[in-house]
Amino acid sequence: MHPHPRFQWKDEAGIRAFIADKSFGTLILSTDAGVRVGQVPVVWMGDKLGLHLSRANALVPLLDGARCLLVVQGADAYVSPDWYDLDDQVPTWSYVSAELEGVARVTDDLGLMTIVDALSWEHERRLAPKAPWTRAKMSDGMFDKMCKAIIGFTIEVEAMRGTRKLHQNKTDEVRLRAADGIEAAGNVELAELVRRAKD
Repeated sequence: MHPHPRFQWKDEAGIRAFIADKSFGTLILSTDAGVRVGQVPVVWMGDKLGLHLSRANALVPLLDGARCLLVVQGADAYVSPDWYDLDDQVPTWSYVSAELEGVARVTDDLGLMTIVDALSWEHERRLAPKAPWTRAKMSDGMFDKMCKAIIGFTIEVEAMRGTRKLHQNKTDEVRLRAADGIEAAGNVELAELVRRAKD
């Protein structure tokens, strides 16, 4: 994560909420054969993260019991030094990101189905007023059959780190000018985060 202390995000509840909102990350595992990476949907299962992978994914035979890193990326944007209206500035990048480190454990079939149900419930509720999809809408046996193509894991989170690089090292006036530039470039989400950024 970014070494500048003003950008370090230590609010664990805020990081958890951010991960719940994004629900997708990059899983990284160091192996004897080199670094392996997978893109995974994630959902909080109490203090653990639940995820699933295709059984054909190269991570699957290596992940159970392994220490891994999950990176979840939020909004990001290039920042032109012109937007600061200050002398002697350089281009930079603003972003929000979180890292979770922990040990992965394979689940049984019931654990996998619980993860799939939790993921679908989390995202279906965001689509309201659409009636939520549930596996009850599937033909008999089809959900179980399709789940045989994936495998569930949980991550026992041992460390959580975050970065919110949102110009907290600038005065409010300069930070707000950067936000205006970011918004004018089309990134409304990040501009709002920069406007609300405090130490």
